[in-house]
Amino acid sequence: MDTWKVMIADDEAIIREGIRKCVDWEGLGLQVVAEAEDGEEALDLAVQHKVHIALVDLNMPIMHGIELMKQLREQLPECKIIVITGHDEFSYAQESIRLQVHDYILKPAEPRQLMQVLRGVRDLLVSEKQKNQHLQQASRQIIKNFPLLRERFCQEWLEGNLSQGEIREQLHFLQLPQERPEIVAIIRWRWEAQNSGLQEKERQLFLFAIENIVSELLQNSIKVIFRDAAGQIILLLWDAAGEAVLAGVEAVVRSLLKIAVEVGIEPVEGDPTGLTAAYRKCRVSLSKEQPLSPLVRRARQYMLEHFSEYGLTLEFIAGSLQASPVYLSRLFKQELGESFGTYLTQIRIRKAAQMLHSTELSIGEVAERTGYETQHYFSTAFKKHTGVSPLQFRKGVLPGDGERAGREGEQD
Repeated sequence: MDTWKVMIADDEAIIREGIRKCVDWEGLGLQVVAEAEDGEEALDLAVQHKVHIALVDLNMPIMHGIELMKQLREQLPECKIIVITGHDEFSYAQESIRLQVHDYILKPAEPRQLMQVLRGVRDLLVSEKQKNQHLQQASRQIIKNFPLLRERFCQEWLEGNLSQGEIREQLHFLQLPQERPEIVAIIRWRWEAQNSGLQEKERQLFLFAIENIVSELLQNSIKVIFRDAAGQIILLLWDAAGEAVLAGVEAVVRSLLKIAVEVGIEPVEGDPTGLTAAYRKCRVSLSKEQPLSPLVRRARQYMLEHFSEYGLTLEFIAGSLQASPVYLSRLFKQELGESFGTYLTQIRIRKAAQMLHSTELSIGEVAERTGYETQHYFSTAFKKHTGVSPLQFRKGVLPGDGERAGREGEQD
């Protein structure tokens, strides 16, 4: 149990002795560490011992009780002050309230009343300590998860889901520059063509290696590196001088990893919301994408509006659009670079991530609202695409942390 430090300040020794003897200090978890007979001595002792509670008489020599309380409030703002005085004047009480005095007791103080007040102050100190511990723990957790929080924010920013005010607020919270980035870059590795037999774990290791190379090359620049819904590496760069470094990324990756990547670079213009347009322009420039055909555009829109429906299939959408499933499938893959099934899963996982991050819905409810028949199937799909389970994602666990936690649990 915590022991809270108390100071008694009164110019009459008999009063100080009476207060000291009439209270079960140990039973309350309190300890009288200092006594003072004037205000100046009281201030010195209070600061020296960093007392948690000060019992203060108003009428003291050298420094009046009101001035003492003002000094205590400045130098020990968390200290709880209890006034014990013979003055029953409204002006004193009013000033005491202004100085956030915890209680105001008139002499002679009754032991029962003093015990009750001290118990209340002790409970308040315990409550405040617990609250501060929770806040510090939450603060440490937020700082630990800053990289993940930045990635989630930047993903929403790219998708154009945030207003200018929301963007600036998040930039401030995540300790990023308040203006838009100078450059958005996409680093694409066409691993399917280069390594058709590559396992998923190996593919992830290569992607992490590429990210580490870029981070090292731009170690002195303010940046955020993450992956978009298609698994491409995205770089937001607040230093325009970094463009020259990015131009050499392809050669460095080829030299170190023996794989070929493509780098697209696009300047960001206008206000912070201009990032979305720059990202889209960069994607088109990098992949040489042509504008979507009306059929694929309508199919994609239908998926965005009906992703929550279980059993949504290519055949059903093709029928709704009066098109051949085979033709729609081929066109979909050709124009969006993903199969129908993969693209639908990406939409669902992205929507699920938003719900887990911003709502209190249960995992089962999130699964149902994103078109999965069972929570188990949803959790399996979510972990496959993000590297962590839905529950770990909600808790802010980074990809890799969950695997380590699992191994530690097995060892235990």
